[in-house]
Amino acid sequence: MKRLYTFVLQTFLPVFVMTFGICLFIVLMQFIWRYIDDMVGKGLELSVLVELFFYAALFLVPMALPLSILLASLMTFGNLGERLELLAMKSAGVSLLRIMRPLIILVTCISVGAFFFQNNVLPVAQVKLWGLLFSVRQKSPELDIPQGAFYGEITGFNLYVKEKNKDGLLMDMMIYDYSGGFNNARVIVADSGRLKMSVDKKFLILTLYTGESFENLRQENPRNRLHPASVPYRRETFGSKEILIDFDANFTRIDDSFLQNEYMGKNLYQLQLSINSMTASLDSVREVNARALTAASYRKTLTKDSLLEAVGKQVIPFDSLICSGVTPYKDVLIRARNVARDIKDQNALRVLSFSDESARVRRYFTEWHKKFTVSVACLLFFFIGAPLGAIIRKGGLGLPVILSIFLFIFYYILDNVGLKMARNGIWPVWQGMWLSATALAVFGTFLTWKAVRDSVIINIETYLGVFKRLGGHRTFRKIERKEVVIYPPDYEALSRRLVAFSEACRSCADIYCLFPPFFHFWEQKGNDHGVTAISVEMEELIEILRNSDRVLILNKLMDFPVLTGYSHPVFRRSVTGRIFALLLPVSLPLYIFFVYRRRYLRQDLRTVRQVTNELLSLFPK
Repeated sequence: MKRLYTFVLQTFLPVFVMTFGICLFIVLMQFIWRYIDDMVGKGLELSVLVELFFYAALFLVPMALPLSILLASLMTFGNLGERLELLAMKSAGVSLLRIMRPLIILVTCISVGAFFFQNNVLPVAQVKLWGLLFSVRQKSPELDIPQGAFYGEITGFNLYVKEKNKDGLLMDMMIYDYSGGFNNARVIVADSGRLKMSVDKKFLILTLYTGESFENLRQENPRNRLHPASVPYRRETFGSKEILIDFDANFTRIDDSFLQNEYMGKNLYQLQLSINSMTASLDSVREVNARALTAASYRKTLTKDSLLEAVGKQVIPFDSLICSGVTPYKDVLIRARNVARDIKDQNALRVLSFSDESARVRRYFTEWHKKFTVSVACLLFFFIGAPLGAIIRKGGLGLPVILSIFLFIFYYILDNVGLKMARNGIWPVWQGMWLSATALAVFGTFLTWKAVRDSVIINIETYLGVFKRLGGHRTFRKIERKEVVIYPPDYEALSRRLVAFSEACRSCADIYCLFPPFFHFWEQKGNDHGVTAISVEMEELIEILRNSDRVLILNKLMDFPVLTGYSHPVFRRSVTGRIFALLLPVSLPLYIFFVYRRRYLRQDLRTVRQVTNELLSLFPK
């Protein structure tokens, strides 16, 4: 067994390392494709990009690890089944679960390691990743002035260059300077110019040659505000002019300490502390809001005494108070309306703040559960991939990759649906976060049970046969002539027996009711004994006549149908059947289904009698 376990581990480990590398590379490429716009054209150093990709790879490990375990287990057992090695192990008396034992231990260790990775390494990697990515987004892009188009990547300026010389001289320039605001924009036109960076990379030095600038002056005299046409402007002609533009081209890292206080930067213990404190705060806020709502009720503000004082100590029904046009009554209604509006606005504000804090608590709860769900998913994917590989017996990167992709997409969709439902408060957090794991557990248990029993679940004919039988499709017999017959049939004795058998079929078909009484039907126990006896007798006669040397008789035996549909729901007591019959939403469709099958049974009985009579005519006289 040690050699067997060593062989299985040596088969699985290289495949797992390969699939993990491939899956991690694929999800990393998807990450790069998503954030490529934030990195291109920034002139980032290679060390910064390597650090960014390293933290991104750590961040994507929880996504790549379950998929790699699924694909590796599927390929490993598919290869073992395709090379008949799995069959040889089972022939030696080793069960599938025993073959999987070393890999179960290995995957369990990987799942435990995934939990510690999620709890200890991933929070640090997420803080570093998002802090670095935010710093990359804030970095100014590299200067690449296009020809024949406006360039607006410089804050407060818009540049147009008609063409560029080989020496880097910019020709026919037009500059819109709105750094002082759009109302104080300045337009500069120059024949040529040069643009260079300062030594400390914090400023751009724009040198212009032979041009003019146009600028509106601010209105200092208040009288000019009444005459917009008299706004003063300044026109400047220059031979050479330098403009200093604030442009920080350095890469500056932001302090990522603020991310450590968020849910992404906390481990399990820290998340639990934050959840406890926020839950206690929410409970206190809820209690304060309840007290404030009760205290601010208009029924306590407008008491009976204040109402009587407003209407002159006169008790009036409320309907009359609303319909009345007397001024004191209107004052009371206005006061009540204003108080109700204030209460509504205050409650809306309380609900908004309470909802935001509740969403924050749910986000922490989802992160808390995520520490466990990824580890459990790794283990469940193994119990899906290994049995499925043993069933399909196909290795390589063909069918296993396709099945793995479909299963992982199914898991990913369920996981996102559960996460959104939990985050939005539609479902409890634990239900949403464990939705995908529950589905995987059910599917993995089913596949493992089928693989241990060597059941065929991929063959489409297996499922089509079930629907065909439910729809009344009959199985055809196949009888071949025997080369050597030891006991030939006694046709004379069989003739008498077939005559009695034909009479039994006629009697059963006549008394077999197509629509039995509803409650009487559910009182029946097990099979219909009359049809059962006919089926047993028919199979015995066919088995005896299989020894015949006459081709016509053998061909006629294949016309006998296979009797099915004479079974009933089994209840040990008739009282139980009657109670079940009262459940009409369940019992009525089943009753219709069994009556539908009885129709085919009546046809089969007529066919059996007809074939029996034809068979008698073929017997030798």
